[in-house]
Amino acid sequence: MFQTAIGRPMEILLVEDSLVAAKFAIGALNRSGIKHRLTWMTDGLDAYHFLFQEQRFALAPRPDLVLLDLNLPQMSGKEILERVRGVDHLRNLAVVIMTGEMGQEGAQQFSSLNVQGYLVKPVDMQRFVELVEELKEYWQAEMILPTD
Repeated sequence: MFQTAIGRPMEILLVEDSLVAAKFAIGALNRSGIKHRLTWMTDGLDAYHFLFQEQRFALAPRPDLVLLDLNLPQMSGKEILERVRGVDHLRNLAVVIMTGEMGQEGAQQFSSLNVQGYLVKPVDMQRFVELVEELKEYWQAEMILPTD
């Protein structure tokens, strides 16, 4: 039985250097039932090149959602976010910050960079799935999903 394509799965970029946190996020997304394609990167500089489609990532897909750890090797998540928000074609990219600590000051700092949400690690699975479901509305008009 063939399915008719009326859209595309959500493109998600997970930028997380912790294997445990990455496995959690991947598992939660798989269990959520949200149709998606996921790219996992552990290095901030590689993630930057991926987002800007540079070097070996020149043909990388443009993500609909970035799950971004702040403490990364090579380039911090904060630096990646600042650069993404500084260019027109990425300014409105949906970004969710994943971090081990996020006080009031941190939340205010990142709200000025237009993030769509925060997840404090260890991440509550229910909250994670709820946040991704909420964000689905952000790009639903462009999604390409097979019909049943």
